Amino acid sequence: MAKLSQDELLAQFETLTLIELSEFVKAFEEKFDVKAAAPVAISGGGPVAAVEAVEEQDEFDVVLTAAGDKKIQVIKEVRALTSLGLKEAKDLVDGTPATVLEKVAKEAADKAKAALEAAGASVTVK
Repeated sequence: MAKLSQDELLAQFETLTLIELSEFVKAFEEKFDVKAAAPVAISGGGPVAAVEAVEEQDEFDVVLTAAGDKKIQVIKEVRALTSLGLKEAKDLVDGTPATVLEKVAKEAADKAKAALEAAGASVTVK
């Protein structure tokens, strides 16, 4: 098998859905016994660290906690909010609790929460 360049690998990953990519990451972690976590910087403490901790959160995650009675409407809203296909959106709704949107602005998170709740879902914003 020919060795793929970094650009070729990225091109292949672009074709995957979010669920397929998530499954790949899990398989990669198991195969190589690693965790795909963002590196954490160790702060020396002091006043600078205290100021950074007080900063207001500007990125939010929209988490679907329950689909409710109108599951089809919730799936339609998930598809409208994301670029997921029908199967992926259904799998996301079936796998609650599940994150619908990650690291979005407060306004977008509130709008998504309102749309999903109007469809009958239970939603939390973290």
